[in-house]
Amino acid sequence: MRGTATDPDCSSAPGHRRLRRAAGALASAALLLPLLGAAPADSGSPVTRLQRAFAAAADQYHVPQSVLLAVSYLQSRWDAHAGAPSVTSGYGPMHLTDARTALTDARTALADAPHHSEGTEDARGDSARPALHPTSDVPTQAGLPPRLRTLTRAAELTGLPPERLRTDPAANVAGGAALLAAAQRALAEPPSADPADWYGAVARFSGADDTTTAAAYADDVYDVLRTGEERTTEDGQLVALVGHPELVPDTAQLKRAGLRTVSAEGTECPATVSCEWIPAPYEVFGQGDYGNHDLGDRPASQSIRYIVVHDTEGAWDGVLNMVQDPAYVSWNYTLRSTDGHIAQHVKAKDVAWHAGNWYVNAKSVGLEHEGFLANPDAWYTEAMYRTSARLVKYLAAKYGIPLDRRHILGHDNVPGPTTSTVPGMHTDPGPYWDWQHYFTLLGRPFERAALAGDNGMVTIRPDYASNRPTYTGCVTSGQACASHGSSEVRLYSRPDTASALVRDIGTHPTSGTSTTDVDDIGSRVSTGQQYAVAEREGDWTAIWYLGQKAWFRNPAANPTAVSAAGAVVTPRAGLAEIPVYGRAYPEASAYPAGVPAQALSPLPYRLFAGQKYVAGEKVPGEYYYAVTFDTASHRVVVGQDQYHEIQFGHRVAFVRASDVQLLSP
Repeated sequence: MRGTATDPDCSSAPGHRRLRRAAGALASAALLLPLLGAAPADSGSPVTRLQRAFAAAADQYHVPQSVLLAVSYLQSRWDAHAGAPSVTSGYGPMHLTDARTALTDARTALADAPHHSEGTEDARGDSARPALHPTSDVPTQAGLPPRLRTLTRAAELTGLPPERLRTDPAANVAGGAALLAAAQRALAEPPSADPADWYGAVARFSGADDTTTAAAYADDVYDVLRTGEERTTEDGQLVALVGHPELVPDTAQLKRAGLRTVSAEGTECPATVSCEWIPAPYEVFGQGDYGNHDLGDRPASQSIRYIVVHDTEGAWDGVLNMVQDPAYVSWNYTLRSTDGHIAQHVKAKDVAWHAGNWYVNAKSVGLEHEGFLANPDAWYTEAMYRTSARLVKYLAAKYGIPLDRRHILGHDNVPGPTTSTVPGMHTDPGPYWDWQHYFTLLGRPFERAALAGDNGMVTIRPDYASNRPTYTGCVTSGQACASHGSSEVRLYSRPDTASALVRDIGTHPTSGTSTTDVDDIGSRVSTGQQYAVAEREGDWTAIWYLGQKAWFRNPAANPTAVSAAGAVVTPRAGLAEIPVYGRAYPEASAYPAGVPAQALSPLPYRLFAGQKYVAGEKVPGEYYYAVTFDTASHRVVVGQDQYHEIQFGHRVAFVRASDVQLLSP
């Protein structure tokens, strides 16, 4: 866009919203005007420092301000993150990458040890087979691709010190503008004032080395240009971009970009993303061992009910090396941080080993997102959020998976299948994954239920940017992490922040004592999760959680939860307590000859009379027997016993339908 940086009709609104009004004759004319550094005097909108920085950088490097704003939105949603790096060492509003230290420091944002190599979780989670704790050497990384060292190039182009590019948002924006201008020159394109003439430069800015990924990134940027955006950043700065629905970019420029071609043949991805097939091996190795997944016939033989969101705890190249190792484990898709590119490894019909619970593995698709739970203050790019949301919407529509937090799980929401496995279950993607934004991209934002009164059920929904609970252990055990927006809300034993955190006897079997460690989910609830209300007292709300009352601050002026509607379960009349399970397995009599019956194995928790828990769908007990490379012995066993999935703690759990009474709204 040319001319003003803000839209006078909507600039005073707080927060974020899309600007979908037609540009009209005035806005169309603005496309042909020189860039201005501020809004008109009569707009009624204060022009923030960051908005001025975009105008100044656009003017200095002769890049359309609208293009610069749209690229930055797709990188960071205009957040500076106080100079902290992203999950791939990207800094500032333009996500200028500086991953040089990753070659020597395994705890930087490009560490190469994926999380399946850490801890005690058996990624396969099938007690019918020996526990699988894979290890594998990561090949030495010889160098970093250009997409991971754009900050160095920006420093060369601008003459600004790298440290200033990392920490000064205005300098960072200037660095991004310089990179876009350099990409335009490399394509032998003039510094046009028309945003339509910058498609090729935007595609190159992505850092992708193939045409499909670069085009998908550029298409996203131009979608932002067409629809417009307005948002107040984490540090309180209003930034706006007026939408121009009529904008049609010159996509032919991409043919001159010199990028390689990547085929999507064999992939199961929507047409709106860039996707390539990098298969996980199904082969025998060693003494009859095989890996790294099981062949299946889903959804014909068994339904796909879950999508599990992971982070890789490792860099793109190293993670791809792992999933191609038959002695390692597998997941279905990996998503790249810088541009949202997707690699598919396991077909949806087959069962990958990723979630630590065989029942969930057999009924899920696993998505690994390049990044880190905490490192020490890591954030995810908008490009990866958007691509992931498109993939999830595609899979959910194809397999009939509901778009809610009982079916779209984090790895940290997957229950341990048995008591002994609970302490070792993984906790990614962690408190810094923005579930509210993610579900907004999915078209299912978490809204307050329209109710005549209080029906005793809530959806957790804090404001991500301002919700900043203290975590420890991001770098050093016991030491406070950097302040960061969070999707999670802390739970206390009484309505008082000075009281003890709620106990988790599964995660802490000796003491039950929960901590503030970033990996300790024993006293936390997450955005989008729903719970039955146990009590209210002033600004505090208590929910039923792991068999006890758990309190969290929920002031009316700034609520961390909103009213919800749905079914709950409570123990059947006459039962003082009932067992809780980490998997919904069939009764022993359901197993045919040749298939060993699997133990039901209740978890160490109990659901007590008078307590209520939000119920998911009712499902039969089911077990996928697949313990040999030869698929002839594979069987799907379905029982008569029925289960309800419930939101029991931070993780989901299962209760037998015969043990509970279902209370519908």
